[in-house]
Amino acid sequence: MTTWTALTTVSGKAQAEALGEALEQVVPEPVGVGVFEIEDGRDLWEVGGYFTEAPDAVSLALLAAAWSAGEFVVSEVPETDWVAHVRRELSPVEAGRFFVYGAHDADKVPEGRIALRIEAAMAFGTGHHGTTLGCLRALDRLVTEGLVADRVADIGCGTAVLAMAAASVWPGQVVASDIDAVAVDVARANLEANGLETRVTCVEAAGFGHPMLDGEARFDLVFANILKGPLLMLAEDMARAVSPGGHAILSGLLTDQAEEILEHYRRAGFNTVHREDIVDWTTLTLSRIR
Repeated sequence: MTTWTALTTVSGKAQAEALGEALEQVVPEPVGVGVFEIEDGRDLWEVGGYFTEAPDAVSLALLAAAWSAGEFVVSEVPETDWVAHVRRELSPVEAGRFFVYGAHDADKVPEGRIALRIEAAMAFGTGHHGTTLGCLRALDRLVTEGLVADRVADIGCGTAVLAMAAASVWPGQVVASDIDAVAVDVARANLEANGLETRVTCVEAAGFGHPMLDGEARFDLVFANILKGPLLMLAEDMARAVSPGGHAILSGLLTDQAEEILEHYRRAGFNTVHREDIVDWTTLTLSRIR
């Protein structure tokens, strides 16, 4: 089935959310509306609608004018089997001792590697993106240096590839969380595919907002592969959650955002252990001051 997208940008969160609500009322109605901040420091937001029939150009023009937004860009999206497409395009990823692959590449798993099977689905974190790859490399580095983490959390877990990697090298407790229910379902499916469903507990939560995550000095290692804004907001909670001498691996941030994150976490009680830049993305390994 052919679908259409209609996308625009507008300044300010309140303006963007109001435009998103108004977009839901146009005829023909969109099947979904999204409002996302463009993470470049300009307070610019993208508002988009997804339609099963061509949207009305006049209605979109009136909305854009009423909310001082840019002109809607309408695109026709042909019918595509996206899962099959992703499976064709995604090759295995090697990150130190870890080998991330799809079921279609099961015959390519090399001996002596920790193999993590990730299926193409609606969740972030296949290992190909610079942020996930950076986190896997950071974990591999810590393991090589002799770290043993008995209690691990993966905040914003997506596919749960980081939680699975930790559960594959250490025998302790791992908790994986995501704010998105679809991601939690995908994470649980991946855990089952890897035989790790009894080793990792998946919960739906924003940040540390769950009884299994909320506590003082609870974790030896926390992954947070999310975005700059949430990372800034989580700094104090992270400081409470990570045990003295414990570690945090942060990613989801652009290279020009890294210094702001580092300064924020220094004030919260962390030291920098390592920084890795992969193309435009940065991964930070931090330690909690004892």
